[in-house]
Order: sequence, then structure tokens, then C-alpha cells
Amino acid sequence: MKRFAIIAAACLIAAPVGAKTIASVNGQDISQKDLDNFVELLVSQGADESDELREQVKQEMINRLVAVQAAEEAGIDKSEAVEQEIKLARQGILVRALMNDYLEKHPVSDDDIQAEYDQFKSQQSEEREYKVRHILVKEEDEAKQLIADIKADKTSFEDAAENESIDPGSGQKGGDLGWAPASNYVPEFAEAVTEMDKGSMTDEPVKSQFGWHVIQVEDSRSVELPELDQLKPQIEEQLRQKALADYQQELLENADIEEN
Repeated sequence: MKRFAIIAAACLIAAPVGAKTIASVNGQDISQKDLDNFVELLVSQGADESDELREQVKQEMINRLVAVQAAEEAGIDKSEAVEQEIKLARQGILVRALMNDYLEKHPVSDDDIQAEYDQFKSQQSEEREYKVRHILVKEEDEAKQLIADIKADKTSFEDAAENESIDPGSGQKGGDLGWAPASNYVPEFAEAVTEMDKGSMTDEPVKSQFGWHVIQVEDSRSVELPELDQLKPQIEEQLRQKALADYQQELLENADIEEN
């Protein structure tokens, strides 16, 4: 049977007086309630409740208790390293439970999500994306000559890119970089793109860390934003994480902390 690795700390099981027991290991009982709680945990994490699952859990609990008893008999539970590990595991479980409890009591509402989406939409309303071609060469003089040849109709921008560009990806496509916001490019390239008019080409080469660029902006448009339904899961998770961060900060601010 595949071992369950869901519970970090070992289960120290002691059945309440009068509780129904499902098994006894060296005189130590495992209660029906313990089994039900373990099954409930697994189901909450996606398992399908079934008789087979309950039997697997029962065997797992027996296996664990046998191992725990052996560890205690050998004095392993008294080891400083083990005690520290148990302490850290307990802290982790409590912190996780605290955060889950906070989120349950302070759920993210649809209004919160809508407000965050509206703010995002407002911030992005002026963003634009550009359909750009470029030719990348190593030397400035080479780039200047290409600009002159294209302006004199000695060659087309596409042919010059295919024959001269050292950017193999776009060069094979006539220099086409497709649609993208200017922020996708290195700063020098991005600045040039945003200052150019639709259909224009740079009069002077643009230098970047990659070399010298001849740039042509074929078109521009407002960035098309995804609908709320597409972004809702991401927005909800961001708001949940922000709520937890704010809560943790509040706990710190209200705590009496002295550092030595």
C-alpha cells in the first residue's frame, strides 16, 4: 500500500474512554474517531471516500502506531534533533491552520475581485502593443548603410532582414517580431519603438547590448485585456496572499518582540 505522507508529525493516538476502537496495538487503541478524522482529511484533499480508502487508512494507522511505539521504546523521541524536528513540524502545522482559519473568516469576495480587476484595467488602459520588425547587425556603419539602401528602394526591409540580420529567429521572417508591448524589449529598443509613428523606420541605428538595430514599426494598438473570468483565479489568489501578508504584519506589530 502506498504510504500517506500528508501528516507531517507522527500521530500519538489515545482513544477516549468509551470510544469505539478499530484496532489495538500492544494495548494502545486506535479509535473510530481517529480513523474518521484521518479519512476526512484525505477527502478534503481530493481523495474519494470508499471502503477501500478506509481500509487503507486503517492499515496505515496501525503501521504508524507500531513504528511510533518502536521509536519511543528506543528513546528516539528523546533525541534533541528529533525533538527539534517535531517542534518545527508542530509550528508549521499551527501556522498553516491559523492562516487557513483567517482566510475562512475573511474570504475574498466577488466585489473585492471586481475592484481589483477594475483597477488593473484602468492602469492598463493606456498601454499599447506594437507590431515591429528589426534588423540586427554588429556594426553601426553597416546599420546606417542598410537604412540608406532601404530608403533608396535598393532593397526592402524584409529582404535586408533575411539577408543581413544576425538575429536568426526574426531574420528568417523578414525581421518580424510580431505584436508585443514595448516593455518586452531592452530599454533602448523599447524607447525607440514608443517614439516612432506607425509605418515609420528609424532614421538612425539603435544600439543595444546585442548590437545595432534598424527598427520598423508597422502598427500599434491598445493592449487587449483578458476578461474578468479569465483572470479571476489569479486575482483571487493574489488577494488571498495579500490578506495573509497583511495579517502576518499585523501580528508582528501587535507582538511584544525583544531581540538580543
